Amino acid sequence: MWTLKAWQGRFLPHPSPAHERLRHYAGWCNAVEGNTTFYATPARETVASWARQTDPDFRFVVKLPKVVTHERRLADADEPLRVFLDAIEPLGSRAHALWIQLPGSFGPADVGTLARFLRRLPRAHRYAVEVRHPAFFTEPAASALLEGVLTGAAAEWVPFDTTALFREPPTSDAERDAWTKKPRVPRRSDALTDRPIVRYLGRDDEARTVEGWQHWVGVVAGWLREGRSPTVFVHTPDNAGAPALARRFHAEVRARVPGVEALPEPLPVEPLTLF
Repeated sequence: MWTLKAWQGRFLPHPSPAHERLRHYAGWCNAVEGNTTFYATPARETVASWARQTDPDFRFVVKLPKVVTHERRLADADEPLRVFLDAIEPLGSRAHALWIQLPGSFGPADVGTLARFLRRLPRAHRYAVEVRHPAFFTEPAASALLEGVLTGAAAEWVPFDTTALFREPPTSDAERDAWTKKPRVPRRSDALTDRPIVRYLGRDDEARTVEGWQHWVGVVAGWLREGRSPTVFVHTPDNAGAPALARRFHAEVRARVPGVEALPEPLPVEPLTLF
């Protein structure tokens, strides 16, 4: 996700060739969610161009295709998985984690399928699982069952924190749309590995977004002090200012843990003009 139209002329040049947009995004943030791979596995050369536009320590958290996770629900998916793994190979170490986002209907009864799937995955990658079934968040037995499977596979549990979004009724079209599509589950803040991943969704109002992430500033600072290497993705319903918000979150964490490395300096972007 680095080609949002609202970012052009603000975070990205406008116009800018498609093969240069990620390079400009990487000047704002040092990690990205590879969400487009959920809808279609990219060509290997496309992925190679992503690698060329980023430094070796840039982090891609790449989502497995929906044919694997949603259509086949992790069963009988060897061929589309093989194609996907071959396609992302050019990322090399930039593939920070492969993101297994499961549908809301994937519940405790399906954990055995997840366990078998994780056991068969190549050890060359790290894996992070996002679940949305309410039982995993409200039933201790279901939560413990999932944690046991993930821990056994050295996989992370990715929380998607939407509590700020659902705290008050929506006030914009983007927020109303998010209310119909995003999961409404309790916030979870435990890390299972040394590379925790957090997805945070705020509001279109910046002040409420910042207020809602204060919990995570403390959690992430604590993880860093423990020697972990967390990755945090900051979203709003319209995502219009997400790169700048991400840098603000990073600055708040860095104020508590001064040893955290600074983010890169953004490449200059010419302002939009009428002529």
